[in-house]
Amino acid sequence: MLRIILTYGLISGVVIILGTLASIFLTGGHHSSVWLGYLIMLVGLSSILVAVKQYRDQTLGGVIKFTTALGIGLGIALAATLAYVLVWEAYLAATHYTFMDQYISATLAAKRAAGVTGAAYAKAVQETEAMRAMYANPLLRMAMTAIEILPVGLLVALVTAVLVRNPKFLPARSRPAAA
Repeated sequence: MLRIILTYGLISGVVIILGTLASIFLTGGHHSSVWLGYLIMLVGLSSILVAVKQYRDQTLGGVIKFTTALGIGLGIALAATLAYVLVWEAYLAATHYTFMDQYISATLAAKRAAGVTGAAYAKAVQETEAMRAMYANPLLRMAMTAIEILPVGLLVALVTAVLVRNPKFLPARSRPAAA
């Protein structure tokens, strides 16, 4: 079971990381929409379904308990989350930790473009500076990064466990008899 968790967790992590990096590079360094990011995570974490089904069909003979399926799914989600956090930290280091500066600049520019001025703009500046201070702490930054992906993984693991515990859901194919 550990082999499946690590294998599919790394597959999920690689798909998510490559998709995220591709979206960053294809947009010229600007970070794409939140929805695209979550779609990439959902595609990457769909390996949870593949892994749990494979384990159910090949190891357990086509039947799996909800808790076992959920445990495998959560393990894969945690492995993918760890890979995502580590690669994000490497990306930040490779770009000299300029992400937050760029993010704050873009956020404040959007506020100005929307016509925000005076006290409301000062409040936005204060909030983004507080965010910069939080993001400077590596432990908080890693926790914030993990919180981006982990809920998606938990949801996919839960839905997978509900679906795959039913042996009629994507049943194993029968192998034809040898002639």
